[in-house]
Amino acid sequence: MFTVTTTQVTLVQIDNYGPWTTTPEPRREMDLQTLQSRLFADVAQFLGHRDAYVFFTRFDNMIAVTNGVDGAAHATLQESIGNRYPVSVSLGTAVAERPVDALEAANRRLQTEGSAQDENRTEVLAGEYLSETERSDLQVAHFDVVNATGKYTDRLNEFDTFINIERAYGSLMRHLREAHGALSFFVGGDNIIAVCPNLPESAFASAVAHVEDNVDIELQVGVGRGASAHEAGFAAKHALEDCRHDGTSVELFGAPAVSD
Repeated sequence: MFTVTTTQVTLVQIDNYGPWTTTPEPRREMDLQTLQSRLFADVAQFLGHRDAYVFFTRFDNMIAVTNGVDGAAHATLQESIGNRYPVSVSLGTAVAERPVDALEAANRRLQTEGSAQDENRTEVLAGEYLSETERSDLQVAHFDVVNATGKYTDRLNEFDTFINIERAYGSLMRHLREAHGALSFFVGGDNIIAVCPNLPESAFASAVAHVEDNVDIELQVGVGRGASAHEAGFAAKHALEDCRHDGTSVELFGAPAVSD
């Protein structure tokens, strides 16, 4: 039976960040990298405690999957950052069946308020949030490279290993975005997490085959569902462990994805 998934996406955007990094003169690069990494860590900790996921993306623009996180919590996050950092953030949130559509709407909520580099557009808090009665499961897929250590880490220098992992990521994220409106994020090592609409097992098998055909890199994927990003993502982790144990390329965990 077809079950609709609903994804709540929040765009976390640092206000007027580009000009701030060069005013009154260019700031030390490692100071900027430290600020960005600490800000991401704080946002991740805040949202993670609420069973949400956030992805660093470009660091000045972070994408979060916030099913179950209401407007009051978003306001608290925004206020906390404003109190503790020399920069502020704007938060746009939207809901849709396809994650990319939710992100598009979240982006528009901020774009209609002004440019990301407009010094007068700060701390925008705009969005719609799923109520308890509106919430449904979301689907998360966790990919990794088959035997990345043996094929790359233990054989190549780190930069060439990184190139191979990024080639797989680039191929996968474009395919899932264009074919299904899913959002995929590199999360370190050889791991990629994709937030998806409700997809059948065959869609994930096709994605794995596409990457192998496109860049000659073999992936495996565990797929999970749940009421929150954490719940769905943790189920996906368990399913990925089944792939590693059984030598399969696609495994589903918990509530099944839509059948073909």
